[in-house]
Amino acid sequence: MIALLNQIPSEAQIKKHLRKIIFGENLFCPRCRSRKVYVSENRYRCSICRRPFSLLSGTWLADLKLSLRTFWALLWCWTQKIPVLQTVKLCHTSEKTVRYWFRQFRLHLPEFEPILQGQVQMDEAYFKTLSLLMAKQIGSKKIAHQIIFKNSVNRGEATNFLFQFIEPRSQLNTDGAGIYQGINNWWQVRHRKDIHKKWEFGLTSEIEGMFGNLRTFIRRMYHHATPEYLPEYVSEFCFRFSSPEIFDSPLTYLKKSI
Repeated sequence: MIALLNQIPSEAQIKKHLRKIIFGENLFCPRCRSRKVYVSENRYRCSICRRPFSLLSGTWLADLKLSLRTFWALLWCWTQKIPVLQTVKLCHTSEKTVRYWFRQFRLHLPEFEPILQGQVQMDEAYFKTLSLLMAKQIGSKKIAHQIIFKNSVNRGEATNFLFQFIEPRSQLNTDGAGIYQGINNWWQVRHRKDIHKKWEFGLTSEIEGMFGNLRTFIRRMYHHATPEYLPEYVSEFCFRFSSPEIFDSPLTYLKKSI
């Protein structure tokens, strides 16, 4: 099935892509940086330090056991948001293998710490054993989030979130929850609120929509979420929303993650 996917290059093409991403224009020894390298028994060997190395040595893919085409197919499915069970059928691998590699792809996303400014909407969502604080800069792709490892959020935790992710003098829109009362006394924001019991949603409509999109993403992509992996799913969702260009193809992802 993999061979029938036009999106999956040949093994030689994949090696060429990986070599350019990892080494640039000139192959070098990852240990001593020497360019005096030769091929030895399907591996490389440095003429200076005499150490053998592979194409993926020194990267998080160093222990890759899959064929390069299967690996690329799994990565293509993940970047294109192909659900886990559908990926199993496309790649002819076990569900355990798909979930393992989808997790590796999540864990090796580059780090980002956005600071929101201007008009910002903020809200919280609750799960069985976790809580999620999320904020969105209105009219932009910038979002910030934080997982609280209990099923409630207090005012101190909400305020600490502001300290980390929201620029002073921003306009902060929230609902009427008690954790936001007087929050402008703790951080320099202009605070406005919706009272949902009065059917007021105009100030928080974008962030409310984000929570709905998050739940849809998790159900469609991973089919369910356990507390163990929920923080990772949330981070992946936020990254996909804020930096969609990284997920254009396996190549664009690998350029940022290796």
